[in-house]
Amino acid sequence: MALNLSRNGPALQEAYGQVVASASPTDWALFTYEGNSNDLRVAGTGDGGLEEMVEELNSGKVMYAFCRVKDPNSGLPKYVLINWFGEGVNDVRKGACANHVSSVANFLKGAHVTINARADEDVEPDAITEKVAKASGANYNFHKEGSKFQEAGPQTPVGSVYQKTNAMSEIKRVSKDSFWAKAEKDEENRRLEEKRKAEEERQRLEKERRERELQEATLRERRYKERASEIDAQKKFQQQQETESVNKEKQQWKEQEEDLSKMQKAFRRRSESVEKAQEAASIIGQRSVNPRDIFKQKERSMSTDGAVVSSQPGKLRSPFLQQNSQAEAPVSPVHPAVQDVHPPPVVRSSVHDTPPVSPVPELGDSVRQNNYRSGAPTYEPEEKHEAVYEEPPSERVIYDEPPEL
Repeated sequence: MALNLSRNGPALQEAYGQVVASASPTDWALFTYEGNSNDLRVAGTGDGGLEEMVEELNSGKVMYAFCRVKDPNSGLPKYVLINWFGEGVNDVRKGACANHVSSVANFLKGAHVTINARADEDVEPDAITEKVAKASGANYNFHKEGSKFQEAGPQTPVGSVYQKTNAMSEIKRVSKDSFWAKAEKDEENRRLEEKRKAEEERQRLEKERRERELQEATLRERRYKERASEIDAQKKFQQQQETESVNKEKQQWKEQEEDLSKMQKAFRRRSESVEKAQEAASIIGQRSVNPRDIFKQKERSMSTDGAVVSSQPGKLRSPFLQQNSQAEAPVSPVHPAVQDVHPPPVVRSSVHDTPPVSPVPELGDSVRQNNYRSGAPTYEPEEKHEAVYEEPPSERVIYDEPPEL
C-alpha cells in the first residue's frame, strides 16, 4: 500500500521546516510508522547533532532521519536523508517499506546525501561526515582558503582531487541497488499474489454465501410447506371431529326424540288400556247377572228334562229360548255414560235356587282394586297391563231365533 502522509501532515511539515530553517536550532528530525500501518508520524526532533540522532534509531523499526550537517570542506549546511531498516524488521515489512523510499524522498526535499543503513556502523557520525564531504564535489573551504590568501603570499598550485575507482565499493553499490530492485520486484509480485488470493477468497466466500442462502431458502420453503400441510391436516381433523360431534349430537337428539315419542305412545297406550279396563270394570260391576251363566243354566235344565225338540231349517226351537223370549229380551251392556238406569232383573230359573257361578273371573274387581288402590293410575309396563287385562266376554251370547216366515 502507498505511504500515507496526510494523517499527520501538519506535524511532519513542522518537523521538516525546523530542520531546514537556518535560524532554528533543530538539526535533525526522525520519522517512523504508526504500528504496522503505512501512516508516517514524527518520532522525535533534536538539536544535538548526529550523535543524538543515532541514539534514537531502533533496530526493530523502519525509520527515516533528516539531518542538517555542516560540510567540512565548504562549511555550508548540507542535508542528509537516512533510510533506516533495522535488523529486527522482517523481510516482508522491509519489502513493503522499500516502495516508500521514493515517496519519503519527494516529501523531504533538498537532501544532498541519501544513506541506506541497517546497522549502527552505517550511521556513525564520522562516516556520515565523510560521505557529505565526498558529495560536495570539491575539496574547498571558503573560510580556510580566505585565511590562506591573507596569511600567505601567492597561491601555490592546486593538486588534483581525482581518486581511482574502488571496485569493491562499486560492486557493493551495484549489489545494493540490485538488491533493492529485486526486493521491490518481489514486493510487487507479492502484492499481486496477495491481491489474487484475496480475490479468489472473496469469490469463494461469495459462492459459499450464495449456496448457503440457497440452502437456507430451500430449507425454509420446505419447513413452510410442512407447517402448512400440518396446519391443513389439523384443520381437516378438527373439521372432521366437529362434524362427527355434530352428527353424534344429532343422532343423540334423534334417539332422544324417538325414545320420548315411544314413551309418549306407551303412556297413551297404557292410559287407554287403563281407561278401557276401568270402563270394562264399571260395566261388569253394574250388571247383576252373567248372561253366559244363565245360558248354561238353561242348557243344563233342558238336558235334565230330556225334551226333544224338532228343528226346522233356519230356526232354533228351544223351550228355553221361547220362554226367555216370552219373558223378556236379554239386556245388553251399555256404557254408563249413555244409559244411567240399571237393566231390569232377569227372571231366575226355579231349578237352581242359588245364583250361577260364572266360570270367567271377574276382571273388573281386580282391575279396580289395582287401579284405585293408590288413588291414581300406576304406570306399569305395557306388557304387564296387557297380560292382566282381558276383553270382557260379549254379552250377546244368546242366539236369537230368526223370524218365522
